Amino acid sequence: MTQLTNGAYADDWEQRLTEACEGIWDALVDPREAYVDDDGLWWNPVATGGAAGPGGGVTPLDEAQLTEVRQQCRRLAATNEFAINGIENRVNYLVGAGHSYHVTVRKGAHAPEGLAADVQAVLDEFLHENRWQTRQQEIVRRLDRDGEAFLRFFADADGTTRVRFIEPEQVATPPELVHNTEATFGIHAEPHDVETVLGYYVDGEPVPAGDVQHRKANVDSNVKRGLPLYFPVRKNLRRVEKLLRNMSALAEIQSAIALIRKHRSAARSGVESFVDSGADAVGATTGRTRRLAQYAPGTILDAPAGLEYDFPANGVQAHGFVSVLQAELRAIAARLVMPEFMFTSDASNANYASTLVAEGPAVKMFERLQAGLKGDDCDVMWRVIDGAERAGRLPAGTRRHVEIQIGLPSLHVRDRLRECQIDRIAYEKGVLSPQSWSQRLGLDYDQEQKNLAMHQAK
Repeated sequence: MTQLTNGAYADDWEQRLTEACEGIWDALVDPREAYVDDDGLWWNPVATGGAAGPGGGVTPLDEAQLTEVRQQCRRLAATNEFAINGIENRVNYLVGAGHSYHVTVRKGAHAPEGLAADVQAVLDEFLHENRWQTRQQEIVRRLDRDGEAFLRFFADADGTTRVRFIEPEQVATPPELVHNTEATFGIHAEPHDVETVLGYYVDGEPVPAGDVQHRKANVDSNVKRGLPLYFPVRKNLRRVEKLLRNMSALAEIQSAIALIRKHRSAARSGVESFVDSGADAVGATTGRTRRLAQYAPGTILDAPAGLEYDFPANGVQAHGFVSVLQAELRAIAARLVMPEFMFTSDASNANYASTLVAEGPAVKMFERLQAGLKGDDCDVMWRVIDGAERAGRLPAGTRRHVEIQIGLPSLHVRDRLRECQIDRIAYEKGVLSPQSWSQRLGLDYDQEQKNLAMHQAK
């Protein structure tokens, strides 16, 4: 201990200085704390530079933050029952059992004889080899869970096309290109044109843009990467999960305690004697003595003076917590633009027929999403046709002669008899063709004609 000239000691001064600094530090208020959310991510500063991050002006700004957000939403999509239900319902309505694809000759085109059948055979082979209907469902699930889906195409020499998924975390900027503004987020784009993609970096290796289809959701077109469906409501989902857990735990504890006896003036020894005298059985577990008493149905308890019986289950007010839970679930359902019963599976306050009418918000939303899926699927089919054309399986210029008709699952509450009457009138007036009628019924026109011919031959 070193003595100073004024008689004080160095450690005393050090202690005083430490206490003063700690007091100042404890009193320090960071004014930026108001702009930090529960995940520890900062709000975006308001700027006019026009720089576009992955979320188009929302929280994640770099690849690390985007990865963290994706992992949070993946955990919710894998463990939260409400999040799982919402995604599965969207898959059911958007894809259902799968879209149908029918090749026809373009209007006014003079196609070689049998070309449409040859193209149809190529597409049917692709659908079978790649289990496309199952893959369609996974595409929607990935779009909702990750905010994007990467499809990579492998064209064989014989014209067969195979499709495989690329995980979002595989698409990342290599370390040597971190300062290249044209190759951010693992996507290399034209200078000053984010929408014109030149290639992707998959596991650090460049892949041509023509070999990859990138489907992204919940962002603008000039944003390179998509955002998960539950990004805006991930905190709501976590609160719902905790609230439901706490409600169940509270009800479990309260229901486990049958009654509480209150001894107003008795001493501890007297209470213990009273408990011993009223016990039907005494057992010891984990070093503690347990006294058990059985109460038959209709038991009447007589309390001596100073003894009161309290039943805690009478004070359980579960409906108050349920109202809070429903409010949180409605907020999440509002993000999905879905009726509450589609998200919670609670149809007590909704009518299926009234929510899936043609002009309903959910139907409009599903139709818009189906249109996007239809366009992306059409692009996939044309890639398959181009691959077969390059391999010589199809003649050059096939695109100019044929078109692809894609059938989507119906979203409305259907009156099949009324629909058939309308289709019959359209057919008799020459507006609807038998081929289109078959497609609307989910039937293969050519196969049905063969079946009819076989039936007539018999």
